[in-house]
Amino acid sequence: MTQDSTGPQSAYAMPEGAVPLELLRTPPPVERADAARNRAAVLEAAARLFAEHGAEAVSMDQVAAAAGVGKGTLFRRFGDKAGLGAALLDARERALQDAVLRGPAPLGPGEAGAGPTSGERLAAFVGAYLDYLLDHLDLVRMSETAGRGSRYRIGAYRFWHRHVALLLGAAGRSEDPEHDAHALLAVLAAEHVAALLPELGEERIRAGALRLAARTV
Repeated sequence: MTQDSTGPQSAYAMPEGAVPLELLRTPPPVERADAARNRAAVLEAAARLFAEHGAEAVSMDQVAAAAGVGKGTLFRRFGDKAGLGAALLDARERALQDAVLRGPAPLGPGEAGAGPTSGERLAAFVGAYLDYLLDHLDLVRMSETAGRGSRYRIGAYRFWHRHVALLLGAAGRSEDPEHDAHALLAVLAAEHVAALLPELGEERIRAGALRLAARTV
């Protein structure tokens, strides 16, 4: 087991000069009390409306009205509906990132001596990420497709990519872990999963992603 500034990291070591995973996370917002209350009201209203009607069917005007804030305030704080969706996902992403960094094995490094292999950790990540994705598919899809290349600019994607690349590098079977991490994450893209879900169903999508992960480690 190796250690760095993020705590125990079973199954891989950070390459020299690499940015620690912890620094790739998006920190929670620091706000005045009134701004934090408004933000919480907006996110609560958006979560309720998106759950009831689907993210695509809900307008920013509807969210503003339900939250009791002005439309201008909503746009200044979140930019657009994709930004609002990304803010809703932020807390869920941080929870998964915490589990990866410090949680029980095999998703996380576990206790000292737990020693999950890179293959075990990769399979656990794929399964946990799919759980998160399928629970919030519309929102993730909206945030990833807001513009050309949006998915790859999201801070969470850079975290997932670094984690997968480190696991692939530790396994020693990938000639180019950075590339192969992008390739594996491509099958977990929200647009891809949403397109295949009606035809293949969740079980086959999950099994296929796990088979692909197993072949790379």
